[in-house]
Amino acid sequence: MSRAQISALVLGVGGFGALVAATASNEWKVTTRASSVITATWVYQGLWMNCAGYIQACRGLMIAAVSLGFFGSIFALFGMKCTKVGGSDKAKAKIACLAGIVFILSGLCSMTGCSLYANKITTEFFDPLYVEQKMGYTYNGATSVLSSRTKYHGGEDFKTTNPPKQFDKNAYV
Repeated sequence: MSRAQISALVLGVGGFGALVAATASNEWKVTTRASSVITATWVYQGLWMNCAGYIQACRGLMIAAVSLGFFGSIFALFGMKCTKVGGSDKAKAKIACLAGIVFILSGLCSMTGCSLYANKITTEFFDPLYVEQKMGYTYNGATSVLSSRTKYHGGEDFKTTNPPKQFDKNAYV
């Protein structure tokens, strides 16, 4: 069971790191301005460059996902069997289950924010009546989706942590 907890911790913390990097990045939308074939410039926009309503909703969901991921990582460290903090094995199992639930919620928040953002960009791109410059979706969306998937799977592994059948009070002495 300890191996499953370590892999869940690696998945959860790795997803948290990818989520922080994707949220802070400015490469969510991209377009090109080409005056000629030789002088093409790329213009990027992120979550922090615009104050449209859907972007504020995405920003809020991503910040909620980062916050939940941080607390999920702390709960995961306290709930692992191989640490000496967190109390008895029964209490550690409950903390590990809580960490799993928090990781899953974090993954759902980031997946919802990315899906909302991607839907808006795709709708604007294929709308023939949209008159502003059309933007495309960049790799940060994929990074956010990947981070939410790894946090979700890490949360599932933590959620299935069971307390031992027989409690040994001398196990951590």
